[in-house]
Amino acid sequence: MTISYDDFARVDIRVGTIVAADPFPEARRPAYKLSIDFGPEIGVKRSSAQLTEHYQCDALVGRQVAAVVNFAPKQIGRFMSEVLVLGFPDEAGAVVLIGPDHPVPNGGKLF
Repeated sequence: MTISYDDFARVDIRVGTIVAADPFPEARRPAYKLSIDFGPEIGVKRSSAQLTEHYQCDALVGRQVAAVVNFAPKQIGRFMSEVLVLGFPDEAGAVVLIGPDHPVPNGGKLF
């Protein structure tokens, strides 16, 4: 199935820097609670992310990631996830994050 560029442009994918990462033991699947700074236009948003296979909380802080910022918030237990952090599955299906390979300003839009 193909989509138009206008369809792609409706998905708002931005870069942000993880400013806090905490365990999320209440989640059904192992996950972390992330706070991500998307710059002055969007601010700090929260996300639940299943990253426990390849990442430790302290190593995530300061890392830039890509996330969809215009999905509706999703309630995950007592936690409201506001953005979807993006990654690819490894051979076993565990998430490997995507992000810029050089620092860029928070809030930059993917094009």
